[in-house]
Amino acid sequence: MPYFDAASSAPLHPVARQALLAALDEGWADPARLYREGRRARLLLDAAREAAAETVGCRPDELTFTPSGTRAVHSGISGALAGRRRVGRHLVVSSVEHSSVLHSAAAHEAQGGSVFEVAVDRSGTVSAAAYADALREDTALACLQSANHEVGTEQPVAEVAEVCRAAGVPLLVDAAQSLGWGPVPDGWSLLAASAHKWGGPSGIGLLAVRKGVRFAAQGPADERESGRAAGFENLPAIVAAAASLRAVRAEAAAESVRLRALVDRIRARVPQSVPDVEVVGDPVRRLPHLVTFSCLYVDGETLLHELDRAGFSVSSGSSCTSSTLIPSHVLKAMGVLSEGNVRVSLPAGTADEDVDRFLDVLPRVVAEVRERLGAPVPAAPSPSPSPAAAASLVVDALGRRCPIPVIELAKVIGEVPPGGTVTVLSDDEAARLDIPAWCTMREQEYVGEEPADRGSAYVVRRLV
Repeated sequence: MPYFDAASSAPLHPVARQALLAALDEGWADPARLYREGRRARLLLDAAREAAAETVGCRPDELTFTPSGTRAVHSGISGALAGRRRVGRHLVVSSVEHSSVLHSAAAHEAQGGSVFEVAVDRSGTVSAAAYADALREDTALACLQSANHEVGTEQPVAEVAEVCRAAGVPLLVDAAQSLGWGPVPDGWSLLAASAHKWGGPSGIGLLAVRKGVRFAAQGPADERESGRAAGFENLPAIVAAAASLRAVRAEAAAESVRLRALVDRIRARVPQSVPDVEVVGDPVRRLPHLVTFSCLYVDGETLLHELDRAGFSVSSGSSCTSSTLIPSHVLKAMGVLSEGNVRVSLPAGTADEDVDRFLDVLPRVVAEVRERLGAPVPAAPSPSPSPAAAASLVVDALGRRCPIPVIELAKVIGEVPPGGTVTVLSDDEAARLDIPAWCTMREQEYVGEEPADRGSAYVVRRLV
């Protein structure tokens, strides 16, 4: 069964497995002890730190192993903010950061700090100029991911690092998605990553803090890992993480070329074979193994289940797969379609024939889901309304989840004359994103959102 969700967690690399098993025999003792077994464990820990630091591009004494990538982010942000408390309590992040960064930002705000979210364009990219405008005299820290976890867009880390350096503000880079594919551009002050994203074992993260960066680790003091990660080191997992990071980086150049070609094939063929699809994310500055697209008139949860039944493991940022009905904050920040969202992230070694079979299966699965939901025939021309057609219609989609509000809109838009309006009543948060996206895709005018007794009223004017 092809596994196409490496962005969530990559399969364990063979080198990681070998190193893990070997370290279970050799690295079980306390590396802080001076007897023979402890000295052997300390040698393994030091070697792993040196190997990981070399790959990251920092000094060994700047790198800490943490219990997870999320913990690395939380510790990095809280420690940097605490270390620069005298400067101020202003934090700058992008609107498409991983939830671990946004959760840290929310906690900082709840404790009296201030947070500014830098907006992105429709490809999910920030601009260095926007970061420069966001920095203030009291800015203690700025955060930026190296590449987005949902759509694969690579961020201009070097340019943002330069404006942060000029302003005297440290930059924390979340490199979880990109570190296995190549080094992060110079200029960062703190860096966080997670081993299971590159084929290492889960439960191991990296936090690098450059010398000279003011940093005050938060929480009870601990003598291990320079006081930045409390508790006994999971040495076998650390050894496996460092060994696999070095291995995947050695393979990255060749594998990225091969996987990029497969992703290019998906990006080209999906819009050709599946009507009413939007491929999202930057088409050029992107991770080599990841592609995301959204399908109109499709229930994301059903689509993922049907692809799973067909033998493909993929993921989604669609609100239709969540009980909260809240669309992905990444897709929302980009202003792109969220319904029927599919993220394909290919692990190393993915076979060409598996991708071709996915491309053969996808059109049938999407068509079946659309038919089941009673969606209009994709790309069908809108019928001409009668001379006596009403100039405006109201569609009541209250209490109905995506993509039903958009489907009902598409069914009736042809019943009003050009210039007429359709008002969709919906209490589904996804409608706020998907109705404007539908208008862009179908060349209709989104007038705007109006208050309603329940939910919101979304007004669309027919143009064609």
